Amino acid sequence: MEDRFCLACGEPVRGRSDKRFCDDGCRNTYNNKLNSIPNNFVRQINAILKKNRRILEETLSSEKMIKVHRKKILAKGMDFNYFTNQLHTTKGQIYFFVYEYGYLSLEKDMLLIVKQKETI
Repeated sequence: MEDRFCLACGEPVRGRSDKRFCDDGCRNTYNNKLNSIPNNFVRQINAILKKNRRILEETLSSEKMIKVHRKKILAKGMDFNYFTNQLHTTKGQIYFFVYEYGYLSLEKDMLLIVKQKETI
């Protein structure tokens, strides 16, 4: 019989002939390590999007829309490179949304912060 070793820890594996791990802990460790690189990228992007959403939500508070200076949002840590979608209006304006919260660039570095009406 051929010796088999756990793919995670290298210990000998006993049991079924198709068994690749010595226990569930090693199986989980192996699969987590295997998926960590793509998952870390997604996790980092999601963290930025969540932070951007929270900043817009806190800035808007209970208002329907509010004008604020871009510097105020930047000071809170907003990363304008990350958003979930854009809305192009018939007037040629482009709103950038982070989930249901969005902003429109105005003159003199001002932003109009809005919340999209729920459609679902």
